[in-house]
Amino acid sequence: MTFGRALRVSLVVPLLLAATACVPQDGAPKAANTVSPVVSPAPARQPAAPAAPPAPATKITTDLTVPRSGTSMATYRCGNGGMITIQNLGTSLRVVGPDGGSEEFAASPANQSSRYQAATHDAIVIDGREALVMKKGSTPQTCTR
Repeated sequence: MTFGRALRVSLVVPLLLAATACVPQDGAPKAANTVSPVVSPAPARQPAAPAAPPAPATKITTDLTVPRSGTSMATYRCGNGGMITIQNLGTSLRVVGPDGGSEEFAASPANQSSRYQAATHDAIVIDGREALVMKKGSTPQTCTR
């Protein structure tokens, strides 16, 4: 019984030590190769052109709960030959149908920008250049820009 346990421990301990050696203890990744890279000599310096001013940093907003600064509109052609116009209001959409009537769709859930639902339980899912329009009691339609 002890021999079997000693045999199992002797197999497991080296595996644990090897796994521990691979995992960094300070959170920094270990280098895969400890050989220093070969550095070529620096090329001869040539006269440089005047330096251009640095480009301004672009701020990217990824918070989808913040309303967009402006509204945008897009017209979609639907499979039944009709057209709809969708105006993006940030956290909601205003959809103008082929008959000229408009309906407001709120983001559902509120923190995203692809699924919208109206008070009438109609819904729209925006996916790239396509909009899937689902109206209560009818077959969903795919409309494209």
